[in-house]
Amino acid sequence: MRSVTYSMSVSLDGYVVGPDGSFDWTAPDEEVFRFATGEVRELGVHLLGRRLYETMLYWETADQDPSLDFSTHEFAALWKSLPKVVFSTTLSAVQGNARLACEGLAEEIERLRAESGEGDIAIGGPTLAAEAAALGLIDEYRARVYPVLLGGGIPFFPQHGRRVDLELVETRTFSSRVVCLRYRVARRPTRPPRPGKDGPASEVL
Repeated sequence: MRSVTYSMSVSLDGYVVGPDGSFDWTAPDEEVFRFATGEVRELGVHLLGRRLYETMLYWETADQDPSLDFSTHEFAALWKSLPKVVFSTTLSAVQGNARLACEGLAEEIERLRAESGEGDIAIGGPTLAAEAAALGLIDEYRARVYPVLLGGGIPFFPQHGRRVDLELVETRTFSSRVVCLRYRVARRPTRPPRPGKDGPASEVL
């Protein structure tokens, strides 16, 4: 079954966008950019909200700029060919190899998981990721941690009010001091309460 992954750049204190809405601190060097390109190469489809979709529209035409280097053209080509599903209540049409979601997030993911296509299902943007996390649909968290403290903004980790256990899969440190952390969600087996053993959380904690 295809995995659902959530990958973004994040500050050391856990934000993807600063309190002023800026994310200029995420500009990657060549090494990090190649790593991000490799992640996109492994994807089968990308799910994203309106704001991230509009931000990424740049890459629909970037490969037409002859002044850009090979790695930039490579990323643009991969992004253009990647199927995308956009979740928006305000857009009436989208460009390129993208379509507007016709169902809810859970239904779209369920259908994509059932398809025979290869590659992971990526969630893009913290708002959409928060919805997916609340539904228990994210299989992997991939954070590119930048050495900066923003003090506030939009958090990387979804604030859905429940505990999620993670298993560390991979770490990688780049020369720019960016650290990539890859965690898989640990699926804990559920069991019914044991009479006389388990009780309300207030009694056992």
